[in-house]
Amino acid sequence: MFKNLLIGLLVVVVAAIATVFAWLNPGQVTLDLAFAGFETTIAMAVIVALVVGWLFGLACIGIYIISLLRQRRRLRRALTLAETEVSNLRGLPMQDAG
Repeated sequence: MFKNLLIGLLVVVVAAIATVFAWLNPGQVTLDLAFAGFETTIAMAVIVALVVGWLFGLACIGIYIISLLRQRRRLRRALTLAETEVSNLRGLPMQDAG
């Protein structure tokens, strides 16, 4: 309950800050992307840059999580094999030395 309230409050605060930023910066900027150029507001350019950076970060963390899942699967297989080997060795009769 408290966590949801805190997240909701954070969303409202960020939206308010974004609104004030857009209101205080009504200027236009020209973006040249080498293959296309267009004119947009400063606020829209900043929002697009933030969203693109956020998506890039999600893609990077997604690749990292996939590699961790692969490693976990490999380690689980190795653990199962080691447990089976230990179980088999415990089942063997003891031999007297000498």
